[in-house]
Amino acid sequence: MHAVILAGGKGVRLRPYTTTLPKPLVPIGDEYAILEIMLHQLSRQGFRSVTLAIGHLGHLIRSYVGDGSRWGLRVDYAVEEAPLGTIGPLLTMRDRLPAEFLVANGDILTDIDFAALLLEHAATRPPLTVATYARKVDIDFGVLTTQAGRVIGFSEKPTLDYQVSMGVYGVSNEALAKYEPGIALGFDELVLDLLAEGRHPREYRFDGYWLDIGRPDDYDRANAEFSKLRPQLMEGRVAVTAGGTPGQNGSAGSGGT
Repeated sequence: MHAVILAGGKGVRLRPYTTTLPKPLVPIGDEYAILEIMLHQLSRQGFRSVTLAIGHLGHLIRSYVGDGSRWGLRVDYAVEEAPLGTIGPLLTMRDRLPAEFLVANGDILTDIDFAALLLEHAATRPPLTVATYARKVDIDFGVLTTQAGRVIGFSEKPTLDYQVSMGVYGVSNEALAKYEPGIALGFDELVLDLLAEGRHPREYRFDGYWLDIGRPDDYDRANAEFSKLRPQLMEGRVAVTAGGTPGQNGSAGSGGT
């Protein structure tokens, strides 16, 4: 199984932490960078190879991760000379990617089973599988529904329920075939194009732990919670072989993707 980690952004929302460090290398707890946690999880779940899409301060990521051997992974790199969006980096490396692969933002803290998502994606074969998470948004106003100048509905300070993208995807290589390498392409554009073509992405609902550390408040929360969450983040998901025995250090028998 192969994963692409998107680690090329400037992390503008997380300044000043990202002034001298790329966002995937900001520390979580006393020991780990967030990228290190993700690489550990991928290895433990049976992934064998990872491509890191790097840009801003990418030399620091390359120096920190190296060839990935300390996690039992083969790591290579794709360098963004200019920002390419969420999906654009995949176009430049499409020829060396397998038929189905995982894509994850390099700034999320989660205990999702990455392998289970990718295996389900490979089994069902949609163009795209999106990991989603339930979020509630409290509206502090009375909300009106209007039509032709008339109020036809009213709700006082409602709570709205949304399924949001977690920044984790199963991607089929063929879904990228029509795009030219080198163009900037966002996740939103890919989804809208697929919907316009009637090729609906698949949802992978998740209700465990997920936190996007893109803002200082969320980053501070991640550090405050990490000591309690460390067992489930660092030890909670182990790849299982065909015979039902947990693999050690990610040595799973769930290949084929």
